[in-house]
Amino acid sequence: MKYVIAIIQPSRLEAVRDALQQAEITRMTISDVMGYGRQMGHTENFMGKEYEINFTRKVKLEIAVNDEFLETTVDTIMKVARTGKIGDGKIFIFPMDEVIRIRTGETGKEAI
Repeated sequence: MKYVIAIIQPSRLEAVRDALQQAEITRMTISDVMGYGRQMGHTENFMGKEYEINFTRKVKLEIAVNDEFLETTVDTIMKVARTGKIGDGKIFIFPMDEVIRIRTGETGKEAI
């Protein structure tokens, strides 16, 4: 079992979600997050004044998958979220020791 965290551009969220659903990856948690990497923020103009925005809005997907779905999950996110420009995001993959479904008490693969 693996825990996949993907940080992507908000404009790519719907396309990534739709592609994951088509690949039968239907369970995920989505959060709005802010941060910066190489972009180091940007400047915007508002009512004639220039403002420095230090953090960029991103979307964080958290997906627990069985090992046989890992490659499909990562490939789908990379294919759909990629624009080829700086700021496309990152994917982090962690081993997941255990999962417990609270409602039924199921554990492991069956709980995902």
